[in-house]
Amino acid sequence: MRPNKSAPATRISLLALVVGFVINLSAAAQTSENPGKLMPSHAIAMHGVPALPPEFEYFPYVNPQAPKGGTMRYGVFGTFDSLNPFIVKGVSARGIWDFYAGHNVFESLLHRNRDEPFSLYGLLAEKILIDEDRTFVEFQINPMARFSDNMPVTAEDVLFSIRLLGEKGRPNYRNLWKKIADAKILTGNRVRFTFDEDADREAPLILGMMPIFAKHATDVGKFSKSSLTPMIGSGPYKVSQVVGGSKLVLARRNDYWAKDLPVKRGFDNFDTLQFEYYRDQNTLFDAFKKGLFDLYREFDPRHWQKSYDFPAVKRGDIIKIEVDKKTPAIMKGFIFNTRREEFKSKKVRQALTILFDFRWVNKNLFGNGFQRTQSFWHGSSLSSFGKPATADELKLLKPYLENIDSNILSGTFKLPVSDGSGFDRKMLRKALELFKQAGYSFKNKKLVDNQGKPFEFELLIQNSKLMERLGLTWQQNIEKLGIGMSIRVVDSAQLERRKIGFDFDVTHMAYYASFSPGAEQNGRWSSPARDIEGSFNLAGASNPAIDAMIDNLIMARTSENFRTAIRAYDRLLMNGNYLMPLYHLDKQWFAISKNLRRPTYTPLYGPQNITWWDGNAEKQN
Repeated sequence: MRPNKSAPATRISLLALVVGFVINLSAAAQTSENPGKLMPSHAIAMHGVPALPPEFEYFPYVNPQAPKGGTMRYGVFGTFDSLNPFIVKGVSARGIWDFYAGHNVFESLLHRNRDEPFSLYGLLAEKILIDEDRTFVEFQINPMARFSDNMPVTAEDVLFSIRLLGEKGRPNYRNLWKKIADAKILTGNRVRFTFDEDADREAPLILGMMPIFAKHATDVGKFSKSSLTPMIGSGPYKVSQVVGGSKLVLARRNDYWAKDLPVKRGFDNFDTLQFEYYRDQNTLFDAFKKGLFDLYREFDPRHWQKSYDFPAVKRGDIIKIEVDKKTPAIMKGFIFNTRREEFKSKKVRQALTILFDFRWVNKNLFGNGFQRTQSFWHGSSLSSFGKPATADELKLLKPYLENIDSNILSGTFKLPVSDGSGFDRKMLRKALELFKQAGYSFKNKKLVDNQGKPFEFELLIQNSKLMERLGLTWQQNIEKLGIGMSIRVVDSAQLERRKIGFDFDVTHMAYYASFSPGAEQNGRWSSPARDIEGSFNLAGASNPAIDAMIDNLIMARTSENFRTAIRAYDRLLMNGNYLMPLYHLDKQWFAISKNLRRPTYTPLYGPQNITWWDGNAEKQN
């Protein structure tokens, strides 16, 4: 393997990299020929400068000499009814535009380096121009860029795509479009977006990550409708087979325009990507055991310990991989819909959280393999857990302090810990007291409000044995206080539709965390997102304090100010009790087919299977 010119950059300390913005220093430099003018750059970052120089050859977590060939077979839990992942309607197939499996059919202007908190490098746009205050961003389209029908990608396609998503796309796209004051095409196949005063410092980067469509091949009238008709993109793969709801096959393009660019070298190594869908988790695992797909991501410690003694593992046909996590824990939990009258009271949400006996669950279901998640950035420097609020945090939170739990401010807050018996009377009494404070009473073995109406709700979950077990365990404690809790199990498509319309009482949700939280937090927790169908504000949160902290974290100019804003924000989210946190792992577990190969270096964000390759192809080459 050739020496990697980008490798030394990976040793830059995380503190120096942590999330923020500025373009490469050369982009801010003045030239003698054009005094006061900015120069375009190859990359941008949220704070500081991008780790890799303009002459970098490839990302440090790829094998630039990886052979091409073979098939990567994915097993997917659920179903799908759409090939358009950018709209509210329908459940999109995996692999089209996918954090996990790759941006395979469509591409964005810029490509993210997964070994930095948040830095983007040129892809469809070969150069980026931006001013220090981020009032505008200009993209210069790579003249080599081509769609799969061999038509060139133009500035007109870019402007068309951003406008289309702004008018018909998911809420996060629409929100960004509202903050663009002007958009125009310039000479030299360039496009410039000028932002209004409501735009945040992350807006140029978010624009750079939006998908670009072929204007000449996109039906605007049908764009927002769920469809299984493939669209034309510029990505490395094309849709070659669709079996509605059960199978998607993508074929690698031999004429892919960007295969030799530094940002794509070592990626897209399989000739074929195959996605097979299974409606039951047990059926999914059984299919993996039979060798029907190549990669299984494991999240259950006991399952990891006890369920991998089947023949394929013993023969060495399947290999177990364990990787230390570097990123913040994913916040998984049961989320309360505060649009419902039953969950408007914080005390009710606190009481229901107490009634989940994590200690019993962890011991009896998972062999004590999990840790309780105590923060939305648990396990990272951004977390507020175990840390007293600093003077700078208190300054940000000053207008809202009287409504924040003193334990959360002092860093002594912990989620309730039971005796692990599954029947902790102390916890039951504490929960009942909170219900009483919220206006409920225990009469005739029922918890009722002051009108005599019983407290009842439905837990909506996907068809998963694990989720059912968790729900049933919670239900047993809840029913001891006379609460009627039903469990509704639906398939992934039904679950998605009900989440989109906020049609649930309580449901399961996972909020992925990174070192670079930003504008996406508006869609998750801001007041305006509360009533936008399809937003990720499932809780229905509407809190001026949260809105203010989101603004602070987005507008932070230094990593220190950013960290301060995130911790203050984290305290508010935990204080709101919008979600009953579950648990997390400190490891990432994979079981893979023996023919799969992966680079030796693992980046900041963990293993990237989009950089893996087929060992059989290695032998043939």
